[in-house]
Amino acid sequence: MKLAPAIASLAALFAAPAAFPADPIKIGLVAEFSGPFAAYGRQIRDGMKAYLKQNGDTVAGRKIEIIERDTTGPAPEVAKRLAQDLVTTEKVDFLAGFGLTPNALAVAPLATQAKTPMVIMNAASSIITTKSPYVVRFSMTLPQVTEPMALWAAKNGISKVYSIVSDYAPGIDAESAFQKAFTAHGGTVLGSVRVPLKNPDFAPFVQRAKDAKPQAVFIFVPAGEQGIAFVKAFTERGLRAAGIQLIGPGDVVDDDVLDVMGEPTVGIITTHHYSLAHDSPQNTSFRKAYAAVSGQGARPNFMAVAGYDGMAAIAEVVKTLGGKMDADKAMDVLKSYKRESPRGPIEIDPQTRDIIQSVYVRKVEKKDGHLYNVEFDRFPNFKDPGKEATKEAAK
Repeated sequence: MKLAPAIASLAALFAAPAAFPADPIKIGLVAEFSGPFAAYGRQIRDGMKAYLKQNGDTVAGRKIEIIERDTTGPAPEVAKRLAQDLVTTEKVDFLAGFGLTPNALAVAPLATQAKTPMVIMNAASSIITTKSPYVVRFSMTLPQVTEPMALWAAKNGISKVYSIVSDYAPGIDAESAFQKAFTAHGGTVLGSVRVPLKNPDFAPFVQRAKDAKPQAVFIFVPAGEQGIAFVKAFTERGLRAAGIQLIGPGDVVDDDVLDVMGEPTVGIITTHHYSLAHDSPQNTSFRKAYAAVSGQGARPNFMAVAGYDGMAAIAEVVKTLGGKMDADKAMDVLKSYKRESPRGPIEIDPQTRDIIQSVYVRKVEKKDGHLYNVEFDRFPNFKDPGKEATKEAAK
């Protein structure tokens, strides 16, 4: 009789399946966490963490795990090696991040070979999404945020411009998009120059622009330290004092460093898809979540919001698939994705896997002792014109 309880307990033990936690969903975050572009990785990562802070880090019973890898800067071979290790050793379900175009281009073929969805959270050369059917972008393209600047300038009394861009794919994209749209609407480009991506000395290029006597200088440089250096040279060489307007996509007045850049930025006009000052409940909530993970006073920029939206999209994939990952089904979810973002409404174009979004015209203003890109006009539901032009040519 004494054996009966023990036998019953053993029977119950073997009858009940053990409850083991599901493996985590692994995201391989390949970005710049050191060197002159270190802010890129920080902004993207903290944007992703802001989403998880708001919504929790478990989706469909699976915990989200972010595995960081540092490219140190524009280093395609390093990016490719890191991504290869993430895919083969860590068995990641997604590749994400990619602050710089050369790194994204190097990894795209690997995404195809490994059938691993690759979520771009900054790199902005138009061509990237054509390099793999597993690439989707939640940031922007340079033509997408640049063409509106050309259209706005041509309609608002700016007829003569000098162009300065960084000499790599996004800079060339920006230069081409601006000049094509600006001249098509009656504008004149007095001259253009491409500056080295690494360690540029802006002073001689800015002097050339001043000597051409334009009404405005169009500028594209990578966000962060180079924007600070360019505005400093623009001011010291007397272009601001001479009444020459500075225009371009929003990288040059990155929200992350705008306060550091100071008074010389006041009045700069740019077009971009996100501003810290964007007035919406979603942006207010996002800013609070970002401060919770990055520290009070931290200012999220356009890379942070792309990290946030990219993380939201990954979570939607996991939820829709019930936690059972399949790369092709994941891409189907991503290609039909829509969301009310902190930047405004966004959706993915299923044909190009690029983002459709509003592009805003902004002016730097000082409010309550801080500098902001204040929106005053917009181009709604704007697609990447680089791919739109390709479609038209193919007809």
